Amino acid sequence: MSEKRVVVALGHQALGTDFPGQYKAVHSSVRVLADLIEEGCQLIITHSNAPQVGLIHAALNEYAKNHESSNAPMSICSSMSQGFIGYDIQNMLRTELISRGIYRTVSTIITQVVVDPYDDAFYHPIKVIGRYLTREEADAEEAKGNYVVEEPGKGFRRIVASPRPVDIVEIDAINALVKAGQIVIAGGGGGIPVLKQPHRLKSASAIVEKDLTAGKLADLTDADLLMILTSEEQVCIHYNTENRQPLGHISAAQARTYIDDGEFDEKGMLPKMEASVNFVSQKAGRQAVITSIDHAVEALHGEAGTIIS
Repeated sequence: MSEKRVVVALGHQALGTDFPGQYKAVHSSVRVLADLIEEGCQLIITHSNAPQVGLIHAALNEYAKNHESSNAPMSICSSMSQGFIGYDIQNMLRTELISRGIYRTVSTIITQVVVDPYDDAFYHPIKVIGRYLTREEADAEEAKGNYVVEEPGKGFRRIVASPRPVDIVEIDAINALVKAGQIVIAGGGGGIPVLKQPHRLKSASAIVEKDLTAGKLADLTDADLLMILTSEEQVCIHYNTENRQPLGHISAAQARTYIDDGEFDEKGMLPKMEASVNFVSQKAGRQAVITSIDHAVEALHGEAGTIIS
């Protein structure tokens, strides 16, 4: 029986928030990934990176501040986070698989994602990054054309755009590895956003929403299933009300209606639902599921989570 090709998007809970926390969380998460592989899944793995890229950004900029050096571009911070998160996942997953008698190569691809320079998101930044700034530092950032927001009583922080992914630069390499039967980790943190220019790719000061990149990755690898693992077992409508209602198996059309009705937070469940609808709408027979990592295997069999088809 042929394997089911599954793109798994790991959320913050599966990765931890600092170095020791990441090691512990990933050690637990790879057991679930190995379970999915034993269930007959050909995995392509993508992941969040928000706490990790924040640590890197803050550390490098603190170094720059104390050594009269230039601040680190977001592209550098994102690539570093892809590397060290990917390293932990591929190393621990390989070990877990070998312990089960499964011998599969696990590879991490540093991934660039093409975005549209005219995306409206560049005029509506929503992703907060880095450490807290003083008023003087915030003024300096704004003088450079960067966006800054104030958190009352805490200080100021940079905020960047979250444009939609248009294409994945390394998709041919990813597909070649998948075709060769390897387990691939790609698109970490939504990928490094780049703008296409005549003869080169120019990095963009932005953070691509990782769930939308997961959907794009699933589409371009022709996956059968997009599995988005988050903190909730099921998606709910009327989330913060007494009429909170979990969603089981719904159609893409129903999901679109809930999106249009404003049921989901743009910084939370909305991109997960949009990624799912976009993916399943591209080709008949596809499914997406949103659930917690503890229910991943059950969700694979249609017994847990919110399933969109």
